[in-house]
Amino acid sequence: MSEIIQAENLKKVFGKKVAVEDLNLNVTSGEIYGFLGPNGAGKTTTIKMLTGILMPTEGSVRILDLDMTTDEIKIKRKIAFVPDEPKMYDNLKGWEFANFLMEIYGLDKEETVKRLDDICKAFEIDFLEKYISDYSHGMRQKLMLAVSLMRKPKVLFLDEPTVGLDARSAKILKLWLRKMADENETTIFMTTHVLEIAEKMCDRIGIIKDGKLIAEGTLEELRKKSGKTTDSLEDLFLELTGGAEFGDIIEQLND
Repeated sequence: MSEIIQAENLKKVFGKKVAVEDLNLNVTSGEIYGFLGPNGAGKTTTIKMLTGILMPTEGSVRILDLDMTTDEIKIKRKIAFVPDEPKMYDNLKGWEFANFLMEIYGLDKEETVKRLDDICKAFEIDFLEKYISDYSHGMRQKLMLAVSLMRKPKVLFLDEPTVGLDARSAKILKLWLRKMADENETTIFMTTHVLEIAEKMCDRIGIIKDGKLIAEGTLEELRKKSGKTTDSLEDLFLELTGGAEFGDIIEQLND
């Protein structure tokens, strides 16, 4: 399978703080890759470098065999990014924002409008006539997902995609992403704090801590590396990231 997302020796420094260091990633076509880590581990910084929002201090990024330093515009036409806190034009209505993106990306209007309508029905989006300034966080999240999915991107980056979504919408999103990966060979790179989602959805998982990738593989591979073949992803994650001391903390609280 072809490598769609490639990061080599990626590093990002903010002042004296090293947010990401010596990070190497290879994600293949049609793969759902879960990128996990504690708060402040470097997940969002990494995803912003992979999407061209931040330039790395060192290292390189290639998406769809294009170099981010020389082919940024070409890459951005082929990918979509849904951030954890979507920022949109508050003075536009939802349908105006969608139409704006159709024009920016040169999409076929008739085909894209039909696709957007299908997406809106699936996610129960019935607020495109309202101004974005009146949207809740969940409504913004749904709209950003809808306009990203309507573009049929080759690569989809998601930063905490289920935050703000109701249970029904989160379930539909999981099914939709799996279908995109399996049928269209869309490559999906997602961060999430919901480890159950990562365990059920992701083909491979990378765990980052203090800016460094400390483990990577399928769930079975991670289990073998830890020597604990029956552990859940949550147990493995806590062990690898230093969260396994929770049991002792609870015991102390009960004393």
